[in-house]
Parts: sequence; C-alpha cells; structure tokens
Amino acid sequence: MSMENIRSSKSIASWIPPILLALGLVIVIRTFLFSPMIVDGASMEPTLHDHERIIVSKTISWTGDVNRGDIVIIKGDDRKTNYVKRAIGLPGDIIEMKDDQLFINEQLVKEPYLKENMKAAKEKGTNLTEDFGPITVPENSFFVMGDNRFNSIDSRSRLGFSLGFIERDRIIGKSKFVLFPFKNIRATK
Repeated sequence: MSMENIRSSKSIASWIPPILLALGLVIVIRTFLFSPMIVDGASMEPTLHDHERIIVSKTISWTGDVNRGDIVIIKGDDRKTNYVKRAIGLPGDIIEMKDDQLFINEQLVKEPYLKENMKAAKEKGTNLTEDFGPITVPENSFFVMGDNRFNSIDSRSRLGFSLGFIERDRIIGKSKFVLFPFKNIRATK
C-alpha cells in the first residue's frame, strides 16, 4: 500500500466520528426537541394552510406546558394520524360559547385569530361557532378547536364526529414556525 493510499484512508476515517456525531444530534433533536410536520387539511385556516410545513416544539413532553391559545399537535386514536388544533380549555376550565363569544370560567375570552373567519361567517349571516356549554374540561385533559370552525373536527361534537377531550399524553408538541413554502415563513400564534 502506498503512502498516498494510507493518507487517503486516514482522511476518510477521520470523517467518521463527526458524521456519527451529526447523525446522533439530528436523531436527538428530532426525537426530543423539534420536528418538521406537514399540515393536512383546512381546519386551522387562515392561521395554517393545507400542505404547509411547520416546525413543532416537542419540549412539551417534559415541560408539560400547554397554554390557552397554543397551537398543538395531537396524536389521533389510531396513532397514525396527527391533528393540528388550538388549545382552548385547560384542565378544570368551564367553557361556554354564546353568540360567537367564548367564555372560560365565566370570563369573556377574545379570539383575535378568528378575525377573518368571523367576517366570513357574518357575511353568510351565521355564527362561526355554534353555541355550546357550559362544559367542564376534565383533569389532565384539554378542549381544542380549529380556527376554521366551519371545517374542523375538534373537541366539539359535530355531525357525529368529535375528538373529544384531549388527554395530556396525546399532545405531541406545539407549532412554532411555518417553514415552507418559503414565501410564507412566519411564527405561528
């Protein structure tokens, strides 16, 4: 074996540890910190659009912090389907919807993310969200709704479909950014 082949072999071997370290970091980051996901459906429009790619923070699995208004990713019952919804009610909250106004624990809660959909509902001469409640969110569970309330299967019982209350362990993470398409890069709120 010539000196040149030995140097070439050593050079290639010197790349193996950094490549393995990089792969290990990618696996750890995707498993425990952040992961890309694709929005499937129109239930969160206009906040999130069908086929947008979002970055999901997975730190919720050890911090457990879900706040009212967070956009959360939920494991479906079949564990193959994921849902993107907005956390509306926290454990123990009493939720009621009256004439398109959300009341949580008897306090009016503003929903600025519904502005465009509310306008469309008023133009149709209807409410965006049908009246319901009061209902109490069970401990260790959340009440979620999509921003596109005309077209969202969520915690409400509508047309025989409902996700029901969402147990804490079904929440995978929270949407943080829209990453693609590039012209729509933005933080999600």
